[in-house]
This record gives sequence, structure tokens and C-alpha cells, in this order.
Amino acid sequence: MFCRGVRGATTVETDSRDEILTATRQLLALMIRRNEIESTDVASTIFTVTKDLTAEFPALAARQLGWIDVPLLCGYEVSVPGSLPRCIRILVHWNTRKLQHEIQHTYMREATILRPDLTKYPPVDFDELEAWIRRQMGELS
Repeated sequence: MFCRGVRGATTVETDSRDEILTATRQLLALMIRRNEIESTDVASTIFTVTKDLTAEFPALAARQLGWIDVPLLCGYEVSVPGSLPRCIRILVHWNTRKLQHEIQHTYMREATILRPDLTKYPPVDFDELEAWIRRQMGELS
């Protein structure tokens, strides 16, 4: 078994609590589903935001999805002139038997410009994704 990094990034339109949590839940849910990640196999997860996002900790979205025992950390992304604004990034440290090239990194919304080579996946069905998220949050049976 190896500890692998699974990367993802997304953006929000505005610095609002709801937008940050929704975008982070969607991103993390896609990362979980594309890689078949079980929270019990996650060593830790780091969330970063650009300095223009202050309304909420993105790690709360992981707690909402049931990652209660996973160590989570939030921080600021390095501020580089001209970098992508209103961006949320996630790095999951995951214990898995998958090889490095089998990991599916996930980039959504405007963050696809960060890694265009990793955006080959089919379009996301957001209605289906939100239904899965609600089930994880215990809102649907």
C-alpha cells in the first residue's frame, strides 16, 4: 500500500460561505467518486484558498460529507501576481494500492486552466452529484 496524493481545484464566483461549501463539497465528492476513496484510507487532507476567500473554512465541507475522523488543515495559497482568483485547492493524502498514473485528479470550473491536461473527463452531471452529496450528508434515504 502507498500513500498517494490526489489533487483537485475549483473556483467560486463570490466570497460567500454557501458558495465555498457547495464548490468544495462538489469537488471533494468528484475526487472521492472518481478514485473510489474511503475516508478510512485517508491519512490527511489539506485545503488551500486564495487570499480573496475568507467567508468559510473549506474543510467544513469534508466534515459535512462525513469525514469526521480525517485530519484536515486549511491554509492560504501562495499569492502570485496574475494567479487564478477565488480558487479552492485540495490535496488528499490517501493510502491505496493504486499506482500513481491511476489517480484521477479533478479540476473544475475556472480551475481547469491550471491543469488542462487533466480535464479529459466527461461533463459532470451536477444534479446526480448533488443527490449523492445529499445522501452522504444524510439528507436523503
